[in-house]
Amino acid sequence: MRPRTLDEVVGQQHLLGPGSPLRRLIEGSGAASVLLYGPPGTGKTTLASLLSQATGRRFEALSALSAGVKEVRAVIDVARRRLTGGEQTVLFIDEVHRFSKTQQDALLAAVENRIVLLVAATTENPSFSVVSPLLSRSLVLQLRSLSPDDIRTVLARAIADPRGLAGEYTVTDAALDHIVRIAGGDARRSLTALEASAESSLDGTVDVSLVEASVDKAAVRYDRAGDQHYDVISAFIKSLRGSDVDAALHYLARMISAGEDPRFIARRLMIQASEEVGMADPTALQTAVAAAQVVQLVGMPEAQLALTQATIHIATAPKSGAVVKGIGAAMADVRAGKAGAVPAHLRDGHYPGAAALGNAQGYKYPHDHPDGVLGQQYPPDELVGVDYYHPTDHGYEREVGPRVTKLRRIVRGT
Repeated sequence: MRPRTLDEVVGQQHLLGPGSPLRRLIEGSGAASVLLYGPPGTGKTTLASLLSQATGRRFEALSALSAGVKEVRAVIDVARRRLTGGEQTVLFIDEVHRFSKTQQDALLAAVENRIVLLVAATTENPSFSVVSPLLSRSLVLQLRSLSPDDIRTVLARAIADPRGLAGEYTVTDAALDHIVRIAGGDARRSLTALEASAESSLDGTVDVSLVEASVDKAAVRYDRAGDQHYDVISAFIKSLRGSDVDAALHYLARMISAGEDPRFIARRLMIQASEEVGMADPTALQTAVAAAQVVQLVGMPEAQLALTQATIHIATAPKSGAVVKGIGAAMADVRAGKAGAVPAHLRDGHYPGAAALGNAQGYKYPHDHPDGVLGQQYPPDELVGVDYYHPTDHGYEREVGPRVTKLRRIVRGT
């Protein structure tokens, strides 16, 4: 069911409009190398196949899974000889993100001198997986997941087309809806589900129960080494920060289902407990640390419950960025050179001669005072009176704020 012409391509209209670089390339008039970047099943290989039909060009295909530097250089040598005869070569490389830096570097001169017109496909963000020189010499075109309507179009065509089911099967609307839902914008996955369901049909009818029996579950689109890893964890963090517990649980489930390292999730939760919640709920960090211990001592799949508990705790807790702002302001002053001498009465006095230097002399021991706090200079001279921690009115910090104000007044003698 792979489209044979541009008119059969479903979706990606943002890249295939009149005069667009990709359309001109497919029609044989474009001259720029391109990197096609997008999720599986969105048409990268299809577009490369259509390129092979572009007039006046030879088409060579390599897969990064099996080709090495030797194969790349052999194709370039052939392309160079063809070019002397006025024939241009389109070199398609699938899974280009799997090429090593050396293999990618072998393409640079040929791409820059237009010995080959490179069309590379990748499911990973090229910014992470393609070397900068190659990136700068190519157009990066991002393909989008197909919409539910796009997937329905693909399925309807496959049901009726002689290359597909040729109209020999009746697929219920509910079954189509279910296939669209589990496809997740992936045309290839939707066709696989349709084919598997049709093969299981005994009477030529495909209904929801048959689809459910034929297709175990939707594959989770997530690559632990690619941009989906970064996108999903970014969304997880922002959902925690935004107090959307349901979204946070969704992204947690995606990571767990895709086999993400639970220790990585636990580390992020511990960071979020301080970064997003902080002193608004000091127990959030305790919950996150406990979840990390469960991951270490119990393991998966049981540890997913502790990760879930920590996720819910952090997402629903009152939020405060005062911890981040406090250390940020203090670090900025240190970097700016505001790191004066430690006051003499606070210096270490546990060595011979310390007293003669004036170290640790005059230090007031707070526990000798009935209130456990007393007036005394603690920061260097140039930082006396500087406030780094600014409690919010959220959660526990509502109680901490007045106490901090009172403590500063006592300690500073104001």
